[in-house]
Amino acid sequence: MNYKRILLKLSGEALMGEKNFGIDHDRLNMYAQEIKETVEAGVEVAIVIGGGNIFRGIQAVNGGIERVQGDYMGMLATVINSMALQSALEELNVYTRLQTAIKMEQIAEPYIRRKAVRHLEKGRVVIFGAGTGNPYFTTDTAASLRAIEIEADVILKGTRVDGIYDADPERDETATKYEKISFTEVYEKGLNVMDLTAFTLCNENKLPIIVFDMNKEGNLKKVVAGETEVGTLVEF
Repeated sequence: MNYKRILLKLSGEALMGEKNFGIDHDRLNMYAQEIKETVEAGVEVAIVIGGGNIFRGIQAVNGGIERVQGDYMGMLATVINSMALQSALEELNVYTRLQTAIKMEQIAEPYIRRKAVRHLEKGRVVIFGAGTGNPYFTTDTAASLRAIEIEADVILKGTRVDGIYDADPERDETATKYEKISFTEVYEKGLNVMDLTAFTLCNENKLPIIVFDMNKEGNLKKVVAGETEVGTLVEF
C-alpha cells in the first residue's frame, strides 16, 4: 500500500444515500465493507464524519438558534453518525474505537492523542466524533487537525464526485478534472476542496489531500494503493 496511516473524511450527507434525511443503511454498510478491506490490507485508518444528514450548525442561524448553540448541536449529530459507523464496522468484526472531543463517557472515549495513536498501531479503526469540540470550526477542520496530530500520511476526502474539477461537473458537462494540483493552484483558482481553515492547516503542515468518489466500490483501496486515476491529489 502507498499509505500506511490515513485519515478518511466522510460527509454526513453521503450517508443519506438516496434518502432526503438520516442514514441509509445500505450506504453505511457499503462504507463499512470498504473500510474493512482497507484495514485488512494493513492500513491504519482514522475517520472523521460530518453530521449534515442530521443537523448542520450553520443552518440553525436561519431558524433563530444562536450560532454557538447550533454548532454544538451539529457536533452531536456527528457523534450519532460516528456511532452508526462504529456499529456497522463491528458487525463486520472490525475492532473500532470512538473518541469524542466533547466528553460523553457512556458511549465513547474522550479524545486523547496518544491513546488514538496506540489504537491505530494495534490495527483498530479510530473514529473521531464531535468535531474539534469548539464552535465555528467545521468537520473539515477537525479532519485536518486530527490528521496532523496522529501524523497521518494523507487525508482522503470521500465525496460523491470523482475528484477536483475546474467547474461543477454536476452542472457543467465541459468541466475538466485535475489528476494532480498544487495547494497554490487551488488558492489561485478559488477551487472548493475544503474550507479555508482546514485547507490552510494541511498546506502549512505539508499534508496531502486526495479527493475521490467514495460511493464507487473499490475506490478506497485503489486510492490507498496509489492508483492515480482515482480522484485528485492536492500536493506541494
